[in-house]
Parts: sequence; C-alpha cells; structure tokens
Amino acid sequence: MTAAPAIVYDRMFRLDGRTAFISGAAGHLGQAMTRGFLSAGARVILNGRQPARLDTFRARLRQEGHDADAIAICAFDVRDEEAFARCFARLPRLDILVNNAVTVEMGTIETSSPEQFAVAYDSGVRAAFGAMRAAEPALLKAVDAAGHASIINIASMYGTVSPDPSIYGSTGLNSPPAYGPAKAALIQLTRYMACHWGQKGIRVNAIAPGPFPRDEFQREHPEFAARLSAKTPLGRVGTPNEIAGSAVFLGSDASTYVTGAVLNVDGGWTAW
Repeated sequence: MTAAPAIVYDRMFRLDGRTAFISGAAGHLGQAMTRGFLSAGARVILNGRQPARLDTFRARLRQEGHDADAIAICAFDVRDEEAFARCFARLPRLDILVNNAVTVEMGTIETSSPEQFAVAYDSGVRAAFGAMRAAEPALLKAVDAAGHASIINIASMYGTVSPDPSIYGSTGLNSPPAYGPAKAALIQLTRYMACHWGQKGIRVNAIAPGPFPRDEFQREHPEFAARLSAKTPLGRVGTPNEIAGSAVFLGSDASTYVTGAVLNVDGGWTAW
C-alpha cells in the first residue's frame, strides 16, 4: 500500500509537474476545468472529437497567457478505447484523468429513441470504463512519482434525482431519459473503481454538477433560467468557473484521502 505523500500546506492545491487529460475539454465545463488545471501548474491534454475546435481553444488559452508548452491535443472519440491506449502510451505518466465527455440529445421519453439512449450510455459510461482501463499503466507511473493519481468522473445531480418536468416547460431543453441513468451508472462505476484501485494509490471520485446552463440558453429562455435558479437554495445557477476549484481539489494533494466520493456542485439542489 502506498503511503500518503508529505504535504506542504501552502502548495497543497498546486499541480506543478503533473499531467491531466480532460475529455470534452473544449465543452462548456471542460474549458473551465482546463483553465483551472493550467492555472494550478499542470500540463493538460485536451481531448475531443473535433480537432479544429480543440485547436481554436488551445489558441485562445495561449492568448490568455497560458504556457503553450503545457497544452497538448489528443483528438478522438472517447468510445474508441484503442485510441485512449495509443494516447496514454506516449505519456511518461498520467496524474489526473477527467472523464467529462458525453453525447446526449435533449428530449423527453416521447421524443427520445433507443439509439439515443445507447449513445448516451456508451459515451458517458462505457467510454469512462475504457478510459480508466487504458490509463492504468500511466496512472501507476504517476503513483510511483507523486504517491497518488486521480480519476475524476463528471456525473450530474440527475444521477441521484430526477429532472422536474415543470421546470422545462416548452423550452425543448428537457434532460433526456438516458442522461440521468447514464450518470447514475457513472457514479456507481466511480465507487466500484475506487474500492478496487484504492490500494494501488489511484483515487477515483465524481463531481455531480447542478444547473450550469450556457449563457445563450439563459438569454434565450430567461424564464427557464429563473425556474432553475429557484430550485437551488443559493437561488442562482452555476457559472463554469465554479467547477474548476472542485476539479483542482480532487486532482491535488489536498484530497489524498478522498476516494469513492461524489462531490455535489449543485447550489444545494439535492439538499432540499
């Protein structure tokens, strides 16, 4: 069993010398987590299905002042486990794996198809399983170097509670029937992997975001945004940067005794 690393408290949230891989890196929450890791000193590998979109995001990060040498791209569909293996085989080590990507189409039980259900499960659960399997050798190298490695699975409040149909009305933004079950499965997979990999020094946790609607959704559907806000004890929706701190925490020495946890970042949505 690997001993916990010594902690220097003024640097416990730093990620200097560490490498993080983020799927869906150019997405709504992926961008915020990427910026959080870079700001904490990590090298970040951006993943997504569209190389051009990743290139644009990398260029924007460089314009913002982030170190160009700290940003790499590994573009592929997360459902391709062999692509994960090829990407990770090139790494000296992998300290942080963030399974963030999922493919879903908004809809209801009446409008969603079995094919859409399968895509959501494959991209959100099976792909995370494949990523973890492929990443194990590189994660163990990080354990040897730093004392621990971290997997962060991005789940959802809808992995534990159901969407309230009355919030969505006629917006067409309904959370589809596949999304919650896929996120619930990801939460259980998180617990399973935490229990089976804990003694190897690989920690596995989940973040369960609450309402984080895109700005354009809020502008186009202000009443919808107001209903979302009213469902939280904090009385507002989240902003993407409010995910970054949780991801940095779970990837850093500040959380070396945290595994198998689900960190709710939902404004209190699930606390009512």
